[in-house]
Amino acid sequence: MHYDCVNGSHGLPHDPFKAIVAPRPIGWIGSKGNSGVQNLAPYSYFNAVADKPHFVMFSSVGIKDSVKNIEETGVFTFSLATEKLFNAMNGSSVPANYEIDEFKLTNLPYVQGKFVDAPYVKDSPAALECEYWKTVDMPGADRGNGKGTYVIFGKVLGVYIDDEFIEDGFFNASKARPLVRLGYMNYGVVGEENTFAKNRPQLDEKGNLLEVNEWDGVYR
Repeated sequence: MHYDCVNGSHGLPHDPFKAIVAPRPIGWIGSKGNSGVQNLAPYSYFNAVADKPHFVMFSSVGIKDSVKNIEETGVFTFSLATEKLFNAMNGSSVPANYEIDEFKLTNLPYVQGKFVDAPYVKDSPAALECEYWKTVDMPGADRGNGKGTYVIFGKVLGVYIDDEFIEDGFFNASKARPLVRLGYMNYGVVGEENTFAKNRPQLDEKGNLLEVNEWDGVYR
């Protein structure tokens, strides 16, 4: 099938777009407003966008508490959401009033960042501490009524990793078992049962692709 995204003529019960662009890492964003009220919320549009220097982004439909706090204070955190933390992550998605602290609401211990004045989830295997860079107001966004989509970019100033998940000098993501967002109401988990390593392909002297072998332990 083909369908027109502008007119939304897919004819299906639900738009399949997010089910196609999957899996997506979950942006579990911690922030604190000028008033001191803390906020924790998951975002299904999140990713790293650069590593020299390190930058991440997440997008918010509407000017939610995370956006308000980050634009006020200029800092935020990302906590890695894992299988063990699913219930807390899901609970923090509740549309609570601004004065509600989702860390307390979900009984999650937190740590104040070492590099930024914002909280992250203590029990998360890894966290990123970020300095706000800019917001991109997407087409159709209207700050007058807070509607539309707003993309927040942040520069990563510091990284926390629980030493338990560092093995042979590598962060063992399979052991951490990060959650990923799929389409509709579906989630997935990254684990040893569904990951593999391969060397990148090389060309022979005639310009033909060589057979891709199992990873040789050398990061390229």
